[in-house]
Amino acid sequence: MTLFDHRKQEIQDRIAPLATRMRPQNLDEYVGQKHILTPGKVLRRAIDEDRLPSMILWGPPGCGKTTLARLIAGDTNSHFEQLSAVTSGVKDVRAVMALAGERLGQTGRRTILFIDEIHRFSKSQQDALLPHVEDGTVTLVGATTENPSFEVISPLLSRTRVYSLEPLKDEDISEIVERAITDQDHGLGRDGVSLSEDAMHFLLRVANGDARSALNALELAVESTERDKSGNISVEVQTMEESVQRQSRYDRLGDMHYDTISAFIKTIRASDPDAALYYLARMIDAGEDPVFIARRLVISAAEDIGLANPNGLAVAMAAQQAVSFVGMPEGRIPLAEATIYLATAPKSNSAYKAIDKALELVRGSRDEPVPQHLRNAPTRLMKELGYGKGYEYAHDQPGHFSQTDNLPEAIKNERFYEPGDLGSEQAIRDRLMHWWGERYGTPTDD
Repeated sequence: MTLFDHRKQEIQDRIAPLATRMRPQNLDEYVGQKHILTPGKVLRRAIDEDRLPSMILWGPPGCGKTTLARLIAGDTNSHFEQLSAVTSGVKDVRAVMALAGERLGQTGRRTILFIDEIHRFSKSQQDALLPHVEDGTVTLVGATTENPSFEVISPLLSRTRVYSLEPLKDEDISEIVERAITDQDHGLGRDGVSLSEDAMHFLLRVANGDARSALNALELAVESTERDKSGNISVEVQTMEESVQRQSRYDRLGDMHYDTISAFIKTIRASDPDAALYYLARMIDAGEDPVFIARRLVISAAEDIGLANPNGLAVAMAAQQAVSFVGMPEGRIPLAEATIYLATAPKSNSAYKAIDKALELVRGSRDEPVPQHLRNAPTRLMKELGYGKGYEYAHDQPGHFSQTDNLPEAIKNERFYEPGDLGSEQAIRDRLMHWWGERYGTPTDD
């Protein structure tokens, strides 16, 4: 490195954001992801033994994907190239591959190609990577916040290993912040910075596992705090609150959207109103479409509460109408009311199972003729052919019940609906058993 390069690096270190300056210089300084980087773990062994496979690093923002890719390149003595899926095209990919091939042939040095936000690469761009990943021209390290199962093409995914990175824990963020405060070469160690206990607790809470967010907030809070008479900077919680823009990993088009709504429905099904309200609050706070939430409540009311409490569907539909009528933020109240009602209601999925059982039979067999007595007979010819013959008007029968068989002859013994024994469905079960006894001679639980 020339004197000019050293000078340039010094200037960049001085003006770069704190989060950039504080990137660890080696794996021993790297914080978090112990499940894959602890000595002896598969990825750590691959790095230490310099036999790195192509990989996808999948995790939330600020968990260390880019930093890890750079450290891997340094520890394996490979050349590092970086492309952004946002700004790079197929032409850029081919140019990098050509240089990587020359480098490998002339010096034997491998190239690690890091592609940030690889989920933004189109199919053709991902296709362009395939032959070079397969023949070892480059070792691909892709980073994504989206589920690679859906965002990376299957041929490329099959040639890579996926490592799932976790949000950083509070103790990880705390370690990173403390290091930034004390580091005199790259951090704030020369400025005499300190954080009050309340300011630190607030920062950890709103950072939400995102190291970059925590360091950006810390830097802004320090810049917004005047030095005391001793020349030191003491950051209080009020300044930190003013410096922080709350981060949320919720993405209405991403995994968090699907994971949260799944948790919401499953906790209603599990009769856990507190957990259901928590996931409801997560969605509301993140700006989820309230009509989407209401739609899921309607489905849950029919699928999970069903005939054990038929009012559940009415409550869910009322919540949907109320949200559409009053809007947000007041719409959160009927959503919460419906959530609590459904979570605390007796449960039955008998209607859900009944229609699926009927559909399975219909789709797996021929369309059986409708029994004659159930057919409409608007013309003389149809009456002469026996349409409608033997039909009993149920309201003219004792108990408003007709004992006729109404399924086609070939499937007359099929049973699709099996009532549960909770809530209103217990009365339905008793009633049906009485009718089955009258129709078939003996009651049945089948």
